[in-house]
Amino acid sequence: MREAELTGTTSGDLVAHRTLTLEAYADTIVPGEKRRPDDRAVAGAAPGGGAVAAGALELMQWDATGISEGLGDLVELLDGHTRSYAEEHGLTLDASVPPFVALDFAHRTALVQRLTGPGHPEKELWVLLALFSNMSFDSAAHRHTAEALADGHPGLTAMGITPPDADGLWRFGKPGYGRALARRHPDTTPSGSPA
Repeated sequence: MREAELTGTTSGDLVAHRTLTLEAYADTIVPGEKRRPDDRAVAGAAPGGGAVAAGALELMQWDATGISEGLGDLVELLDGHTRSYAEEHGLTLDASVPPFVALDFAHRTALVQRLTGPGHPEKELWVLLALFSNMSFDSAAHRHTAEALADGHPGLTAMGITPPDADGLWRFGKPGYGRALARRHPDTTPSGSPA
């Protein structure tokens, strides 16, 4: 059933349904801890912040991704796959939450593995959604790096990305390989640009 065909459903309900479903998908890719005890989208399968805390939903909704306009269709597809998966496994889905959100973490993982596996006809769609979930955690692509670090971004922090110097520039006084790979060019400007 298409979202627009749901009777008695407000646009706010559709947004909440979409939000919870996309958060649950992102949390399956990069799990994190629940935001509150009654959190249904985030399963709480790992300590610390995961893709949801890293801003996966914001990244997916950013028009620069090229998928923001199709998120409703992806949610609808995922709803259908979830219902089929639940029927196949004899699961009764809690109707008070979207179908994918009603699955426990092990079943979410199994379904995502199926959708992203070799030979699945929609594999590219689900892999793309997974990539954006990873990207939100690994690079905070939707945010300015310094601002994300100042806000305690869980992925950048976990990877040990250090904040910039007070002037907003990153400098690396200690070479990453334990030795300097090249001498500074004598015409380099104070900001680090070539003259």
